[in-house]
Parts: sequence; structure tokens; C-alpha cells
Amino acid sequence: MAVLPCSNVAASVAFYRDQLGFRVDGQWPDGSDPDFAIVGFGTVTIALDGHGGGVGTRQGWVVYVYLADIDSYAAQLCANGVTIERAPEDAFYGCRDMDVRDPDGNLIAFGQDLMPGPMGPGL
Repeated sequence: MAVLPCSNVAASVAFYRDQLGFRVDGQWPDGSDPDFAIVGFGTVTIALDGHGGGVGTRQGWVVYVYLADIDSYAAQLCANGVTIERAPEDAFYGCRDMDVRDPDGNLIAFGQDLMPGPMGPGL
């Protein structure tokens, strides 16, 4: 899932939903002023991030990769000598995820959907 920075998440959600025909898979926090959302079209999902790209728990992601077993993957990365910037942890939005930086400093999130299916945040 690509993660796109945006200045107004609610306006971006409205554009993707109303003009491009995307479904809204989730917005956080709920309400009229979300700072993060996931929209989808078929099997494609895009995250809309209003955090401004700073380093933090969710800020700065450029890609979010869904996995079936995050803990096994984390162990594999450690065995390969990869530094995990944020260890796997359960998040309020229904995923267990972790962060890794690539050699260029891009923040890559890997996550396991804890609620697979139509009510979960990912596919």
C-alpha cells in the first residue's frame, strides 16, 4: 500500500471517494477531521497521511506492506541483520506492525491485519 502525504485528509478522502470512485476502508480518528485514512479500488489500497512526514509511530511511511505473520517476518529480518526501528506492536487501527528504514532513510511499515476481511483495515 502506498502512503501519500496530504494536507487535508478529509478533502482527500472526499476526492478519492466522490470523484474517483474509491471506497473508504477506514479513517482515524473517526469523525470529520481524520489525520489518516485508507481508500481502496478493487484490490488496490492507498493510505492518506496528514502527519506531515515527520519521524514517529505512523508519520513518514512511504509504503505499508501487509504480511500474514509479522512476528515471523520480524525474526527473519533480525536474522538477516536488519535494524528494526519500531518493533512489532498492536495498533488501535487493527494491525500489528513495525517500521524499518531502507538505505535512503525511507520509512517502510510491515503489518499484519488483525481483523482480516471486510471490517479490517487491509486486504
